[in-house]
Amino acid sequence: MNLIIQALIIDDEKPAREIIRNYLESVPEVRVIGEYENGFEGAKAINELKPGLVFLDIQMPKINGFELLEIIDHRPEIIFITAYNQYAIQAFEMNAVDYLLKPISRERFTVAIAKVLSRKHGGETTPGEVQKLVRHNQASGELLERVVIRSGSKIHVIPCDRIDYIEAQDDYVMIYTGDGKYLKQSTMKYFEDKLDPRLFARVHRSYIVQVDRIERIELYGRETYMLFLKTGSKITVSKAGYDKLRQMLSF
Repeated sequence: MNLIIQALIIDDEKPAREIIRNYLESVPEVRVIGEYENGFEGAKAINELKPGLVFLDIQMPKINGFELLEIIDHRPEIIFITAYNQYAIQAFEMNAVDYLLKPISRERFTVAIAKVLSRKHGGETTPGEVQKLVRHNQASGELLERVVIRSGSKIHVIPCDRIDYIEAQDDYVMIYTGDGKYLKQSTMKYFEDKLDPRLFARVHRSYIVQVDRIERIELYGRETYMLFLKTGSKITVSKAGYDKLRQMLSF
């Protein structure tokens, strides 16, 4: 019995989806069960349909391909579709993840599909490699502009300028905004490194605050301070955090 791999195509460009579908007509082992033009619908489909293979565009509106990978539970084989530069492509190759560079050529498509079919027939999977790529992307020098969080069936996209402060919660962080609070599996170190240091400061091992949300700072105890936000929230500030704020705010 021939192996049949169920596949999804997630790309906001209709011509790219059509090209992939056209190329797959000559690959009887792969059957397309859905096409989606944005990451919201794509993430939901991956978790519900549990495909064996996903053709995933990286550069999409709403949420991009890397952000989608952060919020899915099911881990299919991934063939990235990208217009990224050579540095990013080297990262894909280093992590044994397949990619197609736009405009997509049939020759490169055939190579990528052959790799997937070889792994599938051999009983191999690469979800761990995909996670390595996600971590590689997170470790890049680019600062965050938004945070993507899944809560049940809902996906929240939070621009960083809406974040009031972040609080450590064991293996998670709680992100507070004017609209509510959102739990995300991540570390304080990650946000300390990825948020704009001109706008955010880690004022305590358990807190990162957006500086322009600060209303006042008061001495709370020996080498401990209390930070009052314009929203009414109160945050404990360490001596090191206080010194950092003094440097940032020149007081």
